[in-house]
Amino acid sequence: MNSIIHLTSKNCSLIIKVERTPEILHWGPRISQIDPDILLSTERPISQARLDVDVPLSLCPELGSGHFNAPGLEGHRDSYDWAPVFDVFDQDLSAQSVIFKLQDHVAQLQLEIEIKIDFESDVLQKRITVINTGKTNYSLTKLSSTLPVPNHANELMSFHGRWSREFQTHRQSFAHGGFMQENRRGRTSHENFPGLFVGSDNFNEQCGQVWGFHLGWSGNHQLRADVKSDGRRFVQAGELLLAGEAILAESESYSTPWLYATYSTAGLNGISEHFHHFVRNNIISFPVDKPRPVHLNTWEGIYFDHDPAYIMKMADEAAVMGVERFIIDDGWFIGRHGERAALGDWYLDEQKYPNGLEPVISHVNDLGMEFGLWVEPEMISQDSLLYKAHPDWVLELQGYHQPSGRWQYVLDLQNPDCFNYLFERLNDLLTTYNISYLKWDMNRELVQPGHQGKPAVNGQTNALYALLDKLLAAHDKVEIESCSSGGGRIDFEILKRTHRFWASDCNDALERQAIQRGMSYFFPPEVMGSHIGPDESHTTRRMHHINMRGMTALGGHMGVELDPVKVPKEERQAFAKYIALHKQYRHLLHSGRSFRVDTADKRQNIYGVHNDIEILITVCQLTMPDYALPSPLRISCIDPSALYQVKLVETPTTSFQLMKQRPKWLDKTLTLSGENLKEIGLTLPILDPESALMLHLKKL
Repeated sequence: MNSIIHLTSKNCSLIIKVERTPEILHWGPRISQIDPDILLSTERPISQARLDVDVPLSLCPELGSGHFNAPGLEGHRDSYDWAPVFDVFDQDLSAQSVIFKLQDHVAQLQLEIEIKIDFESDVLQKRITVINTGKTNYSLTKLSSTLPVPNHANELMSFHGRWSREFQTHRQSFAHGGFMQENRRGRTSHENFPGLFVGSDNFNEQCGQVWGFHLGWSGNHQLRADVKSDGRRFVQAGELLLAGEAILAESESYSTPWLYATYSTAGLNGISEHFHHFVRNNIISFPVDKPRPVHLNTWEGIYFDHDPAYIMKMADEAAVMGVERFIIDDGWFIGRHGERAALGDWYLDEQKYPNGLEPVISHVNDLGMEFGLWVEPEMISQDSLLYKAHPDWVLELQGYHQPSGRWQYVLDLQNPDCFNYLFERLNDLLTTYNISYLKWDMNRELVQPGHQGKPAVNGQTNALYALLDKLLAAHDKVEIESCSSGGGRIDFEILKRTHRFWASDCNDALERQAIQRGMSYFFPPEVMGSHIGPDESHTTRRMHHINMRGMTALGGHMGVELDPVKVPKEERQAFAKYIALHKQYRHLLHSGRSFRVDTADKRQNIYGVHNDIEILITVCQLTMPDYALPSPLRISCIDPSALYQVKLVETPTTSFQLMKQRPKWLDKTLTLSGENLKEIGLTLPILDPESALMLHLKKL
C-alpha cells in the first residue's frame, strides 16, 4: 500500500498519509510535488500530561484510540464493541479517487472510506460504509464523515432560517470549542440547511481562504465543527440516526450520505463557483437541453377557486406576457376545496372540471406553453377517501395521538401497497395527460415517524428517492420541482431527481434578496425558482414597486405568481417587461459564473454573473443608504487588459427621491477599460430604498 496518496484537481491537492489509519496532511492549494521528507516534516510533537503516543485526526476519528472529541463512528453490540480501533488492510487508488478498507477484528467491523475529487470543479466527495462482520446484531448510532481544516481557519459561517425566511447566515469565531447543528424534522428543513463554511479571519465574498461543506441528504442530519484543545480543527457531517434506526445484522452495511466539500482562495465567490460547476456537471440532469421556461403558477392568483373557463383566460393573458410554462396548483383533485381535506385522493375533481382536464391542457399547449400540475404525494388528509380506506398507511406510532401539521399527515412510503398506489396515481396522471412538469410539494415535518413500530426517517427518505427514480424512469421527459413549504427540502441528493427548487413561500422581494443570496452559495441560478409576486406580498403584506420585484426574480429561474386576468393592463405589461429582460439574458444567467460583491454599505446587495465575454450586475439598495454617496462599483471579475461596453439595462422608473441630479452616464453607453473598472470603478446613482438597477458589460 502507498504510504502517501496525492489526489489533485485543477487548483487543489489532497494529501493523505496512510499508516495504521488514513490521515489528511493537506487539503488546500495544489502542490506540484511532494518532498521526500514530508513525513518527517509533518511529524507532531507529543505534549506533556497527555497520552504517550500521537493520536491522528483520522478520516474516521476513534474514541478507542484516544480521540476525545466527536468520534466518527458510535454504536455497540449489546453494550459491547463500542470503542473500535481500525487498521487499514487495503486501498483502491485511481487518478481521482481512493477507497480505504479498514477492519477491527475484535469489534468485528469493517469500514470502507471513499474519497474522490472532481478535477474541473475542485469539489471533493466523501462517503463511509460500515459492515458488520460479526454473527450478532450491531446497533449503529452514528456514522459521520470527518474532514480536517487547518489551524488558521478561525471563522465559521453557518445557516439558519424558518418558513418564509430560509438561508439566513450567521458568523462566529472558530477558535475554541465548536459548533453543532442538529436537524430532526425529517426533511432537509427550513431551519437548518446542511451546509457551512470555515475560513481565514474575516473571509468575505471576494477574498480569503474558505473551506465549504454540504451534506447531500434530505432527512435528519448532524453537522459539527470542532476545535480540539491542541488547535487541530475538523468538520463532521452525517445523518442523524434515531434510536434503533440502524441495526445491522451479519454482513449488513450502512453508508453515509455523500459529504461535498471544496476549497477556495477567492472567498465565498470561489466556493460558489466550484459548487455550481459541480452541480451543473454531476448533479442536475435536465431532460431536454433548452432554455429554462418562464413559469406562471396559479396559487397566489386563485388558490382553491378553480374554474376551467377562467383558468383558460389566465392562460391567455399569461401567454401574452411571455410565460412558457403554465402550472395549476393545489385544488384540482376531488374534494379539495381547502387545506383540511382530500390529500391522497389524486383523481381529477369532475365537478370543478366537468369536461376533464384535457381542454385546459390543450388550450395551454395551443398557446405555446407547457403544462404543469401541483401534487403532494407524501401526504394524506384524515378527511379523504384514501384515509377512510387505509388509515394504516399513515407514518405513525400505534398507541399515540400524533399532532397534525397543516391539517395533514404523512404516508408510510415503506409500505409497499402505499408506495405502489402513489406510483400508480402519478403514473396515471402523467400517462393520461400531457403534463411536462410536476410541482412536488411536501408541507410538514415528520413526527413519530414509525414504520411497523420502528423509527423510519432513513427508510422514508430512501423510499422517496425510490419513488422519484421509478417515476422518472417511466417519464424521462418530465421535470419535477422540489417544493417543501418553500425551501424545506433543498440539497444535492434530492436535486439528483428534481430540476428546480422553490426557494421560499415568501415572494416579498426584500426578504428574497437575503434568501436567494444564501441559496446562491450552493446552487446555480437555473435551479432557484424565483417569482414576481403581486405588489402586496401575500406573506408579509409589504408593498414593493415592480422594479424591486422584477429585478429580484430575474436572477434565478423566473416565474410569476398572480392572476393576470384581474391585474390592470399596466401591471401585466410591467410583468412582461421583466420576463422579456430575463429571456434576453438567461443564456448568461443560467450558464455563467455567479459572484457577489463586498460593499462598504452593508445595506446594499450587489451580485451578478459573468463569462469570458459578458458581465451582468445587479445593484440593489435594500434600505436607506449608509452614506450620502455610494461607493464606486469596482468589478474584480473582469479582464483588466480588455475594453468593455458598459450599458444600463434597467433602473427604477419612478423619480429618485434621494438624488436631485443623476450621473449623465446613465443615459449613455460607455467604453471603459477593464483596468479602470477594476481599480477606479464606476460611480453609481443614489438608489432609493428597495430599488435596483442592472448593468450589462460586454467585452469589445
